[in-house]
Amino acid sequence: MSTESKRITHLVGGSPWTGVSERTSKVYNPATGQVTGELDLASAATVDEVVKVAHDASKGWAQTSLTKRAQILFGYRELVSRNKERIAALITAEHGKVLSDAVGEVTRGLEVIEFACGIPHLLKGGYSEGVSTKVDVYSIRQPLGVCAVISPFNFPAMVPMWFVPIAVACGNSVVIKPSEKDPSAANAMAELWKEAGLPDGVVNVVHGDKESVDRLLEHPDVKSVSFVGSTPIAKYVYETATRNGKRVQALGGAKNHMIVLPDADLDLAADAAVNAGFGSAGERCMAISALVAVEPIADELIGKIKERMGELKTGDGTRGCDMGPLVTGEHRDKVAGYVAAGVESGAELVVDGREGDFDGGDDGFWLGPTLFDKVTPEMSIYTDEIFGPVLSVLRTPSYDAALELVNSNPYGNGTAIFTNDGGAARRFQNEVEVGMVGINVPIPVPMAYYSFGGWKNSLFGDTHAHGTEGVHFFTRGKVVTSRWLDPSHGGINLGFPTHD
Repeated sequence: MSTESKRITHLVGGSPWTGVSERTSKVYNPATGQVTGELDLASAATVDEVVKVAHDASKGWAQTSLTKRAQILFGYRELVSRNKERIAALITAEHGKVLSDAVGEVTRGLEVIEFACGIPHLLKGGYSEGVSTKVDVYSIRQPLGVCAVISPFNFPAMVPMWFVPIAVACGNSVVIKPSEKDPSAANAMAELWKEAGLPDGVVNVVHGDKESVDRLLEHPDVKSVSFVGSTPIAKYVYETATRNGKRVQALGGAKNHMIVLPDADLDLAADAAVNAGFGSAGERCMAISALVAVEPIADELIGKIKERMGELKTGDGTRGCDMGPLVTGEHRDKVAGYVAAGVESGAELVVDGREGDFDGGDDGFWLGPTLFDKVTPEMSIYTDEIFGPVLSVLRTPSYDAALELVNSNPYGNGTAIFTNDGGAARRFQNEVEVGMVGINVPIPVPMAYYSFGGWKNSLFGDTHAHGTEGVHFFTRGKVVTSRWLDPSHGGINLGFPTHD
């Protein structure tokens, strides 16, 4: 096996950056612990260089017809679909998630590209004829300019696709700042835009850390910022960018609850809890991390979950395992620290993921699925977003107590209820104070033509990702009032009208 690391650099104007970086960081394969890449970290001056390229490109792209934009988007959709397995392999190599999960990530991102292909319809305005004598009023939506997308490590392909295709379809240029932990997928997907025919400079990738993020938040030519990450950083991004006059959608952390009522199908609920709690090693903002069992079903449900956990195989994502490693050694140690804190605080450790055999390198960043019972709301394993494969079970005596637990939580991203009672489900969807709700669906990520986003400390800003809210975020509305006193005559042209 080769241990040679590759250089990973910015993608500017359709080509790799040719400068020399003063700072770099290491990229690892989480299943082996080996360094596989050396990543260039952008200085503020490099960010300025990239933003200028994007700003210059935005002027021509904004004037490109909707028909041409849609044609490029259709081509991009085909290229991403054709390269799905290659992109997934890059994700697995740098993030660690199993290959099938990585393919699923790219597939969900494709749904947003497909939605953006309908941009000619999505950007239609309104028209009112004759509001006064020979006066018409109509509305149009126009692009913003340069849009920054700051994406997290846990979905290095899907999260950028929540924003970039819609921003591009609306006539903007984009600067993507991926996570420095797994940067290669963003580069690969940006390169496909060039192959699809997108003009150079419309989509660019700049790699970096806080220095590059701060410059994007402050740069006067960056008109909007889309961010996904932890709540403290989301709040910082929102406050800093809005203070600098930018439009912001900053999606933060979560503590997602899954309520199981006594009438629920417990086999279905157990399957869902395992899938939603341990998929992608729990490193996703929509993971179920708190299972609320409404008595008297807790013991039976926990038994079923424990049985299913015993069948899970944790290891290298390329070997057909169920769950891969965590993204870095530091993050693995942090999650293991939460497991120790849970034991110390008095929770019952039903399954200890720190123990067991892992099908991967000895130096991989391993932590297996972990299950706690008898968790109480003051414990850190409940209050904090752990972002790892740790599922906590809380027991409540009633639906009302379970609902109060969810609604009193500072996060409001996603939640689910498992029940066969339609009345209880309908009541829950109306009473719960959360942005995305699943009924017998553990991870209620909406389709691309709806919008993704939570409430409370899970979202800073007024606009959710993708769907019609995404189109509105990446455009500005303008209303025109017109009066034409004399008809105009354009001359004779017998040719078939075109739209280019």
